[in-house]
Amino acid sequence: MPGRFFLTTPIYYVNDVPHIGHAYTTITADAVARWHRLLGDETYFLTGTDEYGLKIARSAEANGITPQEQADRTSARFKETWQLLDVSYDRFIRTTDPDHAATVQAFLQKVYDNGYIYKSAYAGWYCVACEAYYGEEELLPNPDGGPGLDPIHRRPAEWFEEENWFFKLSAFEQPLLDWYGANPDAVAPGGKRNEALGLIRQGLRDISISRSSLDWGVAIPWDDQQVFYVWYDALINYATAIGYGTDPERFATWWPHVHHLLAKDILRFHCVYWPAMLLAAGEEPPAHLHVHGYLTVGGEKMSKTSLNQIFPADLVEEFGVDGFRYHFLRDSSFGPDGDFSYEAMIARYNADLANNFGNLLSRVATVVDKKCGGIGPAPRADSPLAAVAATALAEATAAWDTIQPAAALEATWKLIREANALLETTEPWKLDPGPEVDGVLGDALEVLRLVSILASPALTRSVTEVWRRIGLSGSPTDQLLPAAASWGGYPGGLPVEKGDPLFPRLKAKS
Repeated sequence: MPGRFFLTTPIYYVNDVPHIGHAYTTITADAVARWHRLLGDETYFLTGTDEYGLKIARSAEANGITPQEQADRTSARFKETWQLLDVSYDRFIRTTDPDHAATVQAFLQKVYDNGYIYKSAYAGWYCVACEAYYGEEELLPNPDGGPGLDPIHRRPAEWFEEENWFFKLSAFEQPLLDWYGANPDAVAPGGKRNEALGLIRQGLRDISISRSSLDWGVAIPWDDQQVFYVWYDALINYATAIGYGTDPERFATWWPHVHHLLAKDILRFHCVYWPAMLLAAGEEPPAHLHVHGYLTVGGEKMSKTSLNQIFPADLVEEFGVDGFRYHFLRDSSFGPDGDFSYEAMIARYNADLANNFGNLLSRVATVVDKKCGGIGPAPRADSPLAAVAATALAEATAAWDTIQPAAALEATWKLIREANALLETTEPWKLDPGPEVDGVLGDALEVLRLVSILASPALTRSVTEVWRRIGLSGSPTDQLLPAAASWGGYPGGLPVEKGDPLFPRLKAKS
């Protein structure tokens, strides 16, 4: 039965414009949200931008503008990019939104009232890029001498000293272990769950959650001289969007049944700090945290200071929106690191989209025109492809349910390959018009109908064109699974239209 599905991406820092690493997480979330809409689930998909903190203030200063101007400009770039890539979010949240400030204050006031926040002096090594403190033992050796390097960005840490408000993270070591024990599938994959458990078992230290040396942040309601530190402000966005502190009934409807998607470099914050903060506020930790690796270029993680950034618009210009989306969903399994290669993108586009999917549509439309007068026949009830289609649906469903788009698309493309193989074996273009030709072409048209539905979370544009060319009204996204994926849904008797190649073959740029 249809249910509710709450899905989030991390919110992205506005010190830099979106690159394909941001797009990878966001497109994955978008495709999963689209799949759940096909299932009839009431789906709420949240993304946005993280706009407070020292990193943003320094970036704005370097650009000669105010932090708000920096946030406005870069947040708009993210929105433009997600519009370009057909990202169907339900809310784009900004941490500078007024309702977010109110929620942050209400949430952390509850933690304060519950006795888990106190004031103390702090001194330690801080990475501005990470917006995180590191212990001496966590820093990497600096080959140039001086302060050690943070383990993520490999930049020299800075020594910070100030009086801050602290969160009693240490009080939640055993409660977190108990929660992980009672919810063994909350963090996936298993290796990332073990990594989070390792961080907890090493011992948790209380952590600073405010800044007195910065005014670019959400004000602390009980101390007008300080603002909340960026991570504690940012994590609470997930609660803001579903009404924490403003709409208790709505919050209770959606929480804690959330699916957080996140990259491995923010595992500590999401899989240790965030559950502890929720427990301190008297709320349940998030039900699902899905951790993925880096999308690298030449084996190196993309960053603002690296030369390996690739921007989505540059690739969309060559591959189209569907070519872009398909590559990043199909070529990088969700979980481990994946390395981007332009050559691999060309190869995947030509093999799967041009040669398989596009060619199936083209050859079927051509033969229907020649052998059936342009009118598509109905599929056979006993088609050899019926069992293949049932398997494809089952495998795709299992894969989408576990946030594995690559496996879901592989299952769908098996059906395309089998349909092409049936055409190659029977060669209907060589036969006289009759029941055999009608049966084979009807089967292939039914495969095109099914694939248009099953591939619609990834291919937001081409499947609608396929749907139209085979004579169907409406859109593949209007359908509801699993009923719409039952074999035999193509009615026959519909005009089938020939047209330009759905995915023209591409040649690598020299």
